[in-house]
Amino acid sequence: MGGPSLNAQPAVAPAPSRPDTENGRPVDRIPWLPPAALALPCLVGAVILLGWEAAVRASGTDLFPGPWEVGRGLVELARKGLLFKYIVASLFRVTWGFLLAVVIGIPFGLFLGWFRPAYWAFNPWIQVLRPISPIAWIPLAILWFGVSEGAPIFLIFLASVFPIMVSATAAVQSVQPVYLRAARNFGLSRLQLFRRVIIPATLPQILTGLRIALGVAWLVVVAAEMIAVNSGLGYLIIDARNAGKRYDLVVAGMTIIGLIGLALDLMVRRLERFEEVNWGTGGRE
Repeated sequence: MGGPSLNAQPAVAPAPSRPDTENGRPVDRIPWLPPAALALPCLVGAVILLGWEAAVRASGTDLFPGPWEVGRGLVELARKGLLFKYIVASLFRVTWGFLLAVVIGIPFGLFLGWFRPAYWAFNPWIQVLRPISPIAWIPLAILWFGVSEGAPIFLIFLASVFPIMVSATAAVQSVQPVYLRAARNFGLSRLQLFRRVIIPATLPQILTGLRIALGVAWLVVVAAEMIAVNSGLGYLIIDARNAGKRYDLVVAGMTIIGLIGLALDLMVRRLERFEEVNWGTGGRE
């Protein structure tokens, strides 16, 4: 009687209020590709292509390709059906390795951040394993999985799980104490506190960890495919180099890798538009 009620959910951890209008007009929280965000990269890209072509012509080299030769190489790969096949193979490996890292890394990272004894027990070993380059694991991956899909997926998992785990742990440990005190004032159990406060408050930092991990995973799959398998964009690059020194196909493969990496990053950044992701930070401008 006279005490706070659990039904008053907004008081547990109110999301910071933010203006939804500017000069009387509704505004988007995170503008999605405004005109300048499209025009400026295109302008820079045009300058790079012109400079690239000019440098190749000035050098007089017949070995390093210009933009036109790379474009023809892409058309050749597409016509033969190899481009789509290799892209799908690489994305397949990244998808499974990254998802496995998410399924294991986020819950375990939250657990370490929430339970201090577990953090003391496991964190030193995580910090021992984390600096080891995933490339250094390639011989062991081939020994354990052979030349199969398991080897690159395992390497991608290793590359992704530590950034995800560390970001989730740090996110829990950096939750603002005011949220915890407000929740405890309403008598929430530890499970309720974790579900209704900790998880929403850690989403922004976890999302940052996912972006970093996805970029690292895309790097590692290319390196793994150069050694452990006979398909994918990494295999395309090393095979084009060895089979006739087709550097136009080498640069074409590099271009596709970069474009897909950009698309993956934009896809993850799209999640920042959701209200739940900005719960603990008041949004990002």
